[in-house]
Amino acid sequence: MEMKSVILFDKGTLWKKIVKTSANALATGALLPIPTEYEFIEDGGVRFFVRILSNLVRKDEEKKKQAKEDGGANPFLPYEEALYVADVSESHVAVLNKFNVVDHHLLIVTRKFEEQETLLTLSDFEALMACMAEYHGLGFYNGGAAAGASQSHKHLQLVPLPLTPEGPGVPIEPLLAGARFKDVSGVVPGFPFLHVFVRLDGGVISTQKAGAEKIFANYCKMLRSVGLKAPSVKRGGRQSGPYCLIITRKWMLLVPRSREYFEGISINSLAYAGALLVRNEEQMAVLRRYGPMKVLRSTAL
Repeated sequence: MEMKSVILFDKGTLWKKIVKTSANALATGALLPIPTEYEFIEDGGVRFFVRILSNLVRKDEEKKKQAKEDGGANPFLPYEEALYVADVSESHVAVLNKFNVVDHHLLIVTRKFEEQETLLTLSDFEALMACMAEYHGLGFYNGGAAAGASQSHKHLQLVPLPLTPEGPGVPIEPLLAGARFKDVSGVVPGFPFLHVFVRLDGGVISTQKAGAEKIFANYCKMLRSVGLKAPSVKRGGRQSGPYCLIITRKWMLLVPRSREYFEGISINSLAYAGALLVRNEEQMAVLRRYGPMKVLRSTAL
């Protein structure tokens, strides 16, 4: 059986480390946040939060420079020291997202290289739960390129809540109240795409190790319920299809994916939480014309 991870940072310290590292990385230019504007688009009972990138020049130039310098090498091996936040466990380290759209965007990265299309394991969830117990956030995993993953090295992600400056902390939450359950797993009638939804007990995140075991078990059941391969306790193995996974302290949502793009708009896990990102006004116009819910349906199953 897989060994349980020992959490390496002191309880109650992670958020302070994130804030301090962010400030230092901003000051030195190691952190390159992407400025955005935003608007809301109401569709299907959800007030979708849509960010539009206001300046991609710096990000594009930095990525070209980085690719030229390192030949497109893995940015996590080694990770950039200025972005390092904390050792999470023997298997995972926490670093800042260099090109962040959301402030204090944390990446929880495997120390050794594992493919992003490898199924999540108990140690992955132990690392994520340890971080989620520290502050109110939304964890997510883009399972493969077709699910919006931009890096091939396995990494989970955590962004602070609320996601929006007004309204529900997670835009899709109004629809979740109508979820219908069969045993533990449920479906949300307002979602016009294949998915599975699970509610979590209030204290499951704070219990960390026991909570991680429960969430790992839920994850396995959720994959099977939508026709995807589930990992064994001993090893993850390669996923049988792309998917998005979203986790809060109250619920989990898993959505199998068919493709990454809709009319050039990249769709990742945050989009299924109701928070989308477009590169320019042309893409925003596409989103307004079709509606976010149709976009999500078109990139799912």
